Amino acid sequence: MAARFAPSPTGELHQGSLVAAMASYLDAKVAGEPWLIRIEDVDQPRSVPGADLAIIHTLAQLGMHSDGPVVYQSQRFALYEQAFARLQALDQLFGCQCSRRELEEQGATRYPGTCRDLQLQAGISHGPLAWRVKLPMAPIEWTDRWLGPQTDDLRKTSGEFVIRRKDGLWAYQLAVVVDDAAQGVSSVVRGADLLDSTARQIHLQQLLGLPRPRYMHVPVVLAANGEKLSKQNGASPVAAAWADRADAWLAQLQVLNLALTSLQLEPVPKATDIHAFWSGATAQWAARWSGALGPATQ
Repeated sequence: MAARFAPSPTGELHQGSLVAAMASYLDAKVAGEPWLIRIEDVDQPRSVPGADLAIIHTLAQLGMHSDGPVVYQSQRFALYEQAFARLQALDQLFGCQCSRRELEEQGATRYPGTCRDLQLQAGISHGPLAWRVKLPMAPIEWTDRWLGPQTDDLRKTSGEFVIRRKDGLWAYQLAVVVDDAAQGVSSVVRGADLLDSTARQIHLQQLLGLPRPRYMHVPVVLAANGEKLSKQNGASPVAAAWADRADAWLAQLQVLNLALTSLQLEPVPKATDIHAFWSGATAQWAARWSGALGPATQ
């Protein structure tokens, strides 16, 4: 039983990522579960050298330390290969030669099934293929601890989705499912921008016979233009708030309290240090959520 924070090392920790980290950390502490850090560098071309260490260092400065070794997806490809082979043996995959550009030019909002029945094989005839997973006939249902009951019919939303790209890299959906199971993750707490990944991950868990974690999707932090705050739209590192300041701890408390209010909790104004902040924040989370953990297989 564990919880995790799994950032992509495409830049330093910003306020939006901090909110997700805080929510998962508070939830783990209230549940008495280990809190783990996993670096999701499966998309290696997008990884920024040194960003992983910067993220880990910033979290530590804010009082959040992994309760186990930090795991890197780039070191776990053999596990993904095993899961891929399992899905092939179950006849749950098919090769796809469609490019992203071709699908965009078709105006497709979901995969239209172009290669579903072609039985393509990678090689000289068809070139490199992406591999997509077949879908269930019925919608997938689950209960989100923040958002309530959810239903997603993947045939109408994403369509058959990629688990291995044409360039051979593993897709996020497969990697995260394999890693959560291998690390004993029983509670996934993350931003609501990842809500539409949940049904896909539950589907893979079902196919692979893996346990389903509890899910909670917390509000995302928005930039001034109303879009999700992200590295792509210029979100600044939270560590910049206390860089070169003699009273760094004060700026850190301000950053933490801002993240806490994004989770619809009250600031901890009387905190005089990081430890006092986490004590007050954990008490608030426990008061709101400790009775809403629910069964891990709901």
